[in-house]
Amino acid sequence: MGLVSKYYKQSATYKIFKGVSGLFVEFLDTLGKLSETGYHLLICLFKYKIDKKELLEQCERFGVSSLPITLSIVAMTSVIIASQVALEMVKQGGGNFIGMMMTILIVRELAVIMSGFAIISMIGSSLASEIATMRVTEQIDAIKVLKVDPIAHLFIPRVLSGIIMMPFVTIIASMVGVLAGAITSDVFAGLSYRAYFDSAWLGVYMKDLWVSLLKAVFFGGTIALISCTCGYFASGGAKGVGLATTKAVVWSFVAIVIWDMLFAIAFFF
Repeated sequence: MGLVSKYYKQSATYKIFKGVSGLFVEFLDTLGKLSETGYHLLICLFKYKIDKKELLEQCERFGVSSLPITLSIVAMTSVIIASQVALEMVKQGGGNFIGMMMTILIVRELAVIMSGFAIISMIGSSLASEIATMRVTEQIDAIKVLKVDPIAHLFIPRVLSGIIMMPFVTIIASMVGVLAGAITSDVFAGLSYRAYFDSAWLGVYMKDLWVSLLKAVFFGGTIALISCTCGYFASGGAKGVGLATTKAVVWSFVAIVIWDMLFAIAFFF
């Protein structure tokens, strides 16, 4: 029996099962910690005065500092899609619908999801590593000794900055994405700017804009909350900081994809 168990543990089936079960346990553990810190954060919002200076600093970090990489990613993705689609649609007689297709794609999905990915990579990882470093160097313990709630002090400005700034980032990214699509369609398919922008409004409604902004609010708050939580519960020195940062990035990606799926089901099915 022991020999069978030994060979079974060396099999690919066992390794896959162990990996999946470990990932599931880690997901439940992270979800539990998020629930704990999220509940604590809501209580703190009604009890503590918000540090406006710290909030403005975090808003500048979350919104302004992330704009160059965010707009670059959105613009390049729009160029890639338009360059592959525009010419084929013109060949098939669908040139008058290129602007509408690109605008719907960018406003509903591309701008907000790519902005989320860029902010996770740049800002989310930074938040997680910053708070994780504070944890392993016992700075958070020092904050507690001073009778200051660390979640109120560290989480509130960062989470609120994500909620406030993400919609503005999404609006600017949408404008850049639509413009990049228009330029690419003109260069690759010879589609005039007038034809592109005339068709851009055919299938885009205010509902698309509001849903996109609502998604941005949820994305921004979720990214900041997950990043801060993963950093807050870090342990184990420098290695723990790296693990916390990796966990924050991975679970933030998973979270916004789940949010995106739920919004698609709720508003567009």
